[in-house]
Amino acid sequence: MINAGIITVSYIIATILFILALGGLSNQETARRGNWYGISGMAIALIATVLGVVTQHYVILMTALVIGGAIGLMAAQRVQMTQMPELVAILHSLVGLAAVAVGFANFLDAESHFEGVEKTIHDIETYLGILIGAVTFSGSVIAFGKLSGRIGGAPMLLPARHWLNLVMLLMVIWFGREFVLQSAAGGGIEPLIVMTVISLLFGIHMVMAIGGADMPVVVSMLNSYSGWAAAATGFMLSNDLLIVTGALVGSSGAILSYIMCRAMNRKFLHVIAGGFGTGGGTTAAAASGEQGEVDPIESEETAELLKGAKEVMIIPGYGMAVAQAQHIVYEITQALRNKGVNVRFGIHPVAGRMPGHMNVLLAEAKVPYDIVFEMDEVNEDFPDVDVSLVIGANDIVNPSALEDLDGPIGGMPVLECWKGKVTIVMKRSMATGYAGVQNPLFFKENTRMLFGDARESLDRVFKAI
Repeated sequence: MINAGIITVSYIIATILFILALGGLSNQETARRGNWYGISGMAIALIATVLGVVTQHYVILMTALVIGGAIGLMAAQRVQMTQMPELVAILHSLVGLAAVAVGFANFLDAESHFEGVEKTIHDIETYLGILIGAVTFSGSVIAFGKLSGRIGGAPMLLPARHWLNLVMLLMVIWFGREFVLQSAAGGGIEPLIVMTVISLLFGIHMVMAIGGADMPVVVSMLNSYSGWAAAATGFMLSNDLLIVTGALVGSSGAILSYIMCRAMNRKFLHVIAGGFGTGGGTTAAAASGEQGEVDPIESEETAELLKGAKEVMIIPGYGMAVAQAQHIVYEITQALRNKGVNVRFGIHPVAGRMPGHMNVLLAEAKVPYDIVFEMDEVNEDFPDVDVSLVIGANDIVNPSALEDLDGPIGGMPVLECWKGKVTIVMKRSMATGYAGVQNPLFFKENTRMLFGDARESLDRVFKAI
């Protein structure tokens, strides 16, 4: 056992490392260092807690640590970059589930000796922790299903869904009052269970009502929820480090969600309420009819256009991740730059399935950071771009987002590549994107369609260059 002073110092050091981790993760060049800060902080916090706070049941604890660590290690080794969004979602669900489990265990603890006002405050902390945890758990499970394709990406819009959310909120408040009153009299388990079920249903309904194009924001918002669930668990356990860590995750996730909502022209409050960006528009099916004929292109002709260009903009999307084409994209980039072509990357805030998905893939392939730009930095440059190469992206380059404001992606800012001289779109087929709407870009006069697997097609392009 270590004394309380050492535990406090360890928690302070861990907190500082967590803050440094967030600072490091805010920039691609320092992200790896940020990860190590986070790992070090968690290791210090875990060791201090096991040696200084835990007083019994060490065998059970160590068994759980070994099993959980082994599962995490295997998942980290096996997961593909394309599966990172669903992995993040399912990990968020585990945080929520942990908060629910700790809340019930804390409430049923026979050795708890809170009385009077302290007991009321503690009961409210327990109630809120289970509430946030349950919403996070069920919402994250649904997000995992949507991101992994096990659940359809189309929003499920129930009649009067906002009224349904309001009714569930009022029920949660009423059962909260009943829980506090019954707990003071020695009961309270029944309203706690009912609230948990309502919260689980709310989490399911909230995420099911969200369309596929908005799922990256959902992942970010669930990240925030998981942080607040952890903070609530810290209050239940009177653990200052868990409170601070949860607040850091919750606030940073909320800030990221707000930034992404602004980038997508969504309202932040609609994110929290659920079903944002899905109201009253035309359906995906209605907009999915073909709008003309496409002009196909072959890899060799693509290579000639790229070699003859002065300005090239590469726009990566989820298709690049699926094909694992980021490495050959780097080779093509280097070859073109060696020939004097100015190559840049335009990254949409929600490209892929989670925030920063494309940035991580490009960093993995060692694409230089100084040629990777956000959408707002390059959108005005497209009239001067000779060739825009769209690799497996769809919704983020869809002109209907600007032209059909009542559509599923109406109002969302997109990369306006059609304003350039030539746009080459790489796709396997004419299938719609994750939002389920047809893309008028494919039928524009200055667009060429390069069909096939992205990596195989780019291999041929590279050889031709």
